[in-house]
Amino acid sequence: MMERLLVINPGSTSTKIAVYDEEEQAFLISIPHSTQALKAYRSVSDQYDFRRALVLETLAEKGYRMEDFSCVVGRGGILPPVSAGAYEVNEDMVWQLRYAPVLQHASNLGGLIAYAIAKPLGIPAYIYDAVAVDEMPEMHKLTGWVGIERVGHGHNLNMRATAIRYAEERSKRYDESSVVVCHLGGGISVSLHYKGRIIDIINDEDGSFTPERAGALPMAPFVRKIFREGWDETTVLKKLKSEGGLTAHLHTNDSREVEQRIANGDEKARMVYEAMAMNVARNIAREFPVVNGDVEAIVLTGGIAYSTMFTSMLAARLSFLCPVVVYPGENEMQSLAEGALRVLRGEETAKTYHKVEI
Repeated sequence: MMERLLVINPGSTSTKIAVYDEEEQAFLISIPHSTQALKAYRSVSDQYDFRRALVLETLAEKGYRMEDFSCVVGRGGILPPVSAGAYEVNEDMVWQLRYAPVLQHASNLGGLIAYAIAKPLGIPAYIYDAVAVDEMPEMHKLTGWVGIERVGHGHNLNMRATAIRYAEERSKRYDESSVVVCHLGGGISVSLHYKGRIIDIINDEDGSFTPERAGALPMAPFVRKIFREGWDETTVLKKLKSEGGLTAHLHTNDSREVEQRIANGDEKARMVYEAMAMNVARNIAREFPVVNGDVEAIVLTGGIAYSTMFTSMLAARLSFLCPVVVYPGENEMQSLAEGALRVLRGEETAKTYHKVEI
């Protein structure tokens, strides 16, 4: 019998819904949410009823019968650290996502909506490769300040799916390969996939600046700037997460616009863009000593990976280390569907989540 999957991916300004018949995408829609509409809700969790209703209304309008679905899979939210792969959504996870997530984030709604739809139907709800995947060994998390550790948050869903795809196309298992995967988007993450685990991640907090993120900064000047300007925590985080990088230097977060400026002879745009590429390459190279150079390929993915200009800049700086392979695109919906399919087919076992008091 054909497996039909419902995939739900809540983002900060939209909710994506897809229906898959096995690996084939039968339907996809991205429902935008205006800033004005979202202002009516005090927190992300308060948006739950609003977004769940939109999902159900959209499916009804398109003529989908809920009883035809084999499972529902949602984007995994900001839970306490979890392992890679599938988790079946249960009451413990629902409690965690609703009342005690690590951070308020739209992806927290993925598991909640999936469970609400799946439970009355008697079918499973899953999350897959959540944002909160953190498989780094303790030594890799250690910093020079006790109590402040590196975290494994990043674009785990797309990066791990891309690493699996790389291995499968070479007739290898994921746990037989060793690759560095870099997701290039509004945020940029670098991850080291070694023998079936994501053993290191460099995200936008300790990595390169990106179209929107400031990335790692010289600490002393930034601390002095905070005190001099009198910024509070919310202001600092906003400047780091959405007002840095290309946005700060060139007043745009659109790499396509930057490349058009370069084509028109804008030398400042060229210098800033090349600096971003150099910094991304530098952080990719940081992963090689972690496994004593045992890396077979560097894999580039994400939206900016469609840019031959940017990927060529990276390849020029990195190809001396090992081959550079490009798989452009976000691929989140497909990755969620393929992960859930592996569980339905018995190729992978979904883990059980236990809540954590924080």
